Amino acid sequence: MPKRPNLLLITTDQQRGDCLGCDGHPVLATPYLDELAEGGARFPHAYTSVPSCTPARAGIVTGMDQWNHGRLTMTGSDPLEYPATLPGELAKAGYHTQAVGKMHHAPHRRLYGFHHMVLDESGRRTGNFVSDYHTFFDKHKEGEYGYRDHSIDWNSWMARPSHLPEHLHPTHWTASEGIKFLEQRDPTKPFFMWLSFARPHSPYDPPQAYWDMYIDHPDIPKAAVGDWAERYDQKIANVNAPRSHRTDAETHRGRAGYYGNITFIDHQIGRVLYELRHRDPGALANTLIIFTSDHGDMMGDHHHWRKTYAYEGSARIPFLIKYPNGWDFEQNAVYDQPVELRDIMPTLLDAAGVDIPDSVDGQSLLDLARGKTDDWRNCVQGEHTTCYDKEHGMQYVTDGHEKYIWFHHTGEEQFFNLDQDPLECQELSKHPDSQERVALWRSRLADINERRGDPRGQNGQLVPQPDGALSLSPNYTKWKEQAAALMD
Repeated sequence: MPKRPNLLLITTDQQRGDCLGCDGHPVLATPYLDELAEGGARFPHAYTSVPSCTPARAGIVTGMDQWNHGRLTMTGSDPLEYPATLPGELAKAGYHTQAVGKMHHAPHRRLYGFHHMVLDESGRRTGNFVSDYHTFFDKHKEGEYGYRDHSIDWNSWMARPSHLPEHLHPTHWTASEGIKFLEQRDPTKPFFMWLSFARPHSPYDPPQAYWDMYIDHPDIPKAAVGDWAERYDQKIANVNAPRSHRTDAETHRGRAGYYGNITFIDHQIGRVLYELRHRDPGALANTLIIFTSDHGDMMGDHHHWRKTYAYEGSARIPFLIKYPNGWDFEQNAVYDQPVELRDIMPTLLDAAGVDIPDSVDGQSLLDLARGKTDDWRNCVQGEHTTCYDKEHGMQYVTDGHEKYIWFHHTGEEQFFNLDQDPLECQELSKHPDSQERVALWRSRLADINERRGDPRGQNGQLVPQPDGALSLSPNYTKWKEQAAALMD
């Protein structure tokens, strides 16, 4: 029997799908991630079905689609008892499981099958919870300064270099804790580590060296502004405004800080891989690595910032697999099929030779590497039932080539040809040549809703919800009640 591989899941928070060197970005340097892609596969049509932190991570940990794990927007803070979890199934199969960095679980210390966690939950302090990063920071800081003394908020478009020494930045801490686990893990077991960086999510605050890489770069792309975005063409004074027309200079600074954070993460990933390779010869060669993000960041495109939107900047994510040495799969492959975060759990279980639970909705990406494409999904369906306000709640369906967006409060539609217009600047829902395609995608979304029991789909039609759609599906209550019963 082949030796079971180690499993390393690396995630970032709020990294756009186009923000990889190997995806063709004109400026951004991601050499270690590009190397991973060369040793495995890249999935350019990867999406997050609910583009914000907690629901996206629920999809990772359960392998379920959003209706089945229950979160249809950024809400719900109850302990949940899911039928199966990724770390839980691997732990039962003999893996040593570890979480490092941002998990955004509820409550924060709930293990969900991990043997142990060390956490960086940004600024979240609930009850007696203090993240392990903040404990480290308070112990090791070298003066009378705080973590947020640069003043930039958690969802701001503002940017500047970090005021912290590089070794105190949360990105460096996360890599260091990952290395510590590799040093202290049980050497008789294969390992599964989820290494989760809390950047490039704002604040856009890379160390000075990484800020300097981009701030004066002349080729940083300007924000894309679609022919449909005029309604958002207003400057809002709120520094955390999710929709605001910033100047080209402000957007340039935001992108310089964002790119700096990504390259810093890339270099820290390289540091982790170096330590794994040199501390345990053969371990890296026998490790399957997945790299992705929970959602993207609009970065000023169409005067939008942050996430929760159906647009490519928010919903499309980077997705790479690096195979263990000797696996007989095509390397440096690029797959056209649409993939989603729910596919991580079945992929890793498949790689480990562990049975995939019936509760899992995702599909193993190794099937694509094996050439089994006939039964692959034809699209990803996503949603966010409130997007900073009820009025912008939406659902979307896409195959990576076309995208249909439906706003359930009004019934308004948008349609984009992503092959011809990857930045979604030309809205085609009313164009005569698009009506057949719009009708097809509309029907697909209505069918998905109707089959799952969502009132937004009835009798083959999409049904607007002027008072707002569900934020939690009935399954959330089921998992909540099961957790409560276990705690009684």
